[in-house]
Amino acid sequence: MKFSVLVCIIFFILLFACHQPVSNNQLLQNKIDSLEHAVTNGYKPGFGEFMSGIQVHHAKLWFAGKNKNWKLAGFEMKEIQEALDGIKQYCADRSETKVIGMIDASMDSLSIAIQHKNVVQFNSGYLLFTATCNNCHRETGHEFNVITIPANSPFSNQDFKAQ
Repeated sequence: MKFSVLVCIIFFILLFACHQPVSNNQLLQNKIDSLEHAVTNGYKPGFGEFMSGIQVHHAKLWFAGKNKNWKLAGFEMKEIQEALDGIKQYCADRSETKVIGMIDASMDSLSIAIQHKNVVQFNSGYLLFTATCNNCHRETGHEFNVITIPANSPFSNQDFKAQ
């Protein structure tokens, strides 16, 4: 009887000795895998969301410039640039993203007009900017999406005059 109890005790000691707790490295790797899964499957804005945002800022930019609200115009340019940067970051796999840099020269021209607070230069820069948007749409097979200079502000809740 004592022998069988001794065998059982030895068996349990060996059983527990063979059981290795999960190492810190394994715990960290599991956490990394979990986080990578969350990042991969997390929300990622689509190309259309960025373009819709750009269209809104494009319109607001026009009304800011027409009202010589240069601070607002500069702000709207920064918003457009942020959206373009977001496209490059989140939509790098889209073929449209490869040609989005064509907008840079017209953005630079418009930024200079805003810095100089020059209405004539702003108007021509805005026309170039809008035409470049449409050229990009044509080049990427989205010629059906034609951007124009806004006729009326869709933003009845915003005053575009400089304060």
